[in-house]
Amino acid sequence: MWGIEPIIIVTVVLALVFDFINGANDAANSISTIVATRVLSPLKAVIWAAFFNFAALWVFHSTEVSKTMSKGVIDAGVVDGDNYFILCSLLGAILWGWLCTRFGMPISLSHTLIGGLIGPALVKSGPDALLWWEPDHKGLGWIATFIILAPIIGLILAYILQIITFWIFRAFRPNRVNGFFQIMQLASSAAFSLGHGSNDAQKTAGIIILLLASNGHVALDAPPQWIFYMCYIVIGLGTLIGGWRVVKTMGHNLTPLKPMGGFCAETAGAITLFSTASLGIPASTTHTITGAIMGVGTARRVSAVRWGVAAKIIWAWVLTIPATIIMSGIIYWIVSQMV
Repeated sequence: MWGIEPIIIVTVVLALVFDFINGANDAANSISTIVATRVLSPLKAVIWAAFFNFAALWVFHSTEVSKTMSKGVIDAGVVDGDNYFILCSLLGAILWGWLCTRFGMPISLSHTLIGGLIGPALVKSGPDALLWWEPDHKGLGWIATFIILAPIIGLILAYILQIITFWIFRAFRPNRVNGFFQIMQLASSAAFSLGHGSNDAQKTAGIIILLLASNGHVALDAPPQWIFYMCYIVIGLGTLIGGWRVVKTMGHNLTPLKPMGGFCAETAGAITLFSTASLGIPASTTHTITGAIMGVGTARRVSAVRWGVAAKIIWAWVLTIPATIIMSGIIYWIVSQMV
């Protein structure tokens, strides 16, 4: 990145720090079910998930999610010539993400990034800077819709898969069923990790593209591949480090899981993420897998889900975008007064 201003380099590094935190929080959701069912040890699970997070770069060639983040949330013109805009957006997102990861709350890092963009945009240009219903499923309207729909879709798909698989294998001995789904869960967890990589690494890439394009270093519509490689590598490293408190919350506290349930939850989550990524909608992997796990628990019995834990998770979701809007907006206002 020769010839690029130091403030831009600092902001790119900060974006990668966010990407890494994403790996430690959101990517932990990729392995929570496979750890909870004891198919893999935590160490083997994070290596498995990290590999498929990065492999998504070659499996999914669509970059629609990054396009949504770079030009489908706020008017890209608001960022032009303002090298502190993205910096403050990331600081707000990282602060809220760190606080929730510290206390084991599996929030959506995707939504911290979206809230982080909105805060400075409102401070600088007001509501007119926000994009709502853009073509090709871009805009805050679509994103808000799938904040609600993603966990519901995950829940319904997992519920249906759990009912179907239970009916198919009802006459088999439990040991044989567990052994079979331990093998199947390797495939389903790999699929979910691919879905996670195809969504979340692109979100950070979209922010970096917006930053560099606003300063004339890359083309907004034709960004270089090295940005994607960099983001996929860093999110994979975040997965390797792991967010162990989040793994415990998702894999153990929400509902007890067996290999069949883990397979159904991961498969439902993967289907949801593949679909939203193809549409260019930055859906939350956290919301999706949480809904899927709840669907598996509900298929057994409603009381199998620890609804008190689920309520705390939902509250963290509700607060995420408003909290990051406020944090990033205040940070940007302070910085704009100083420079």
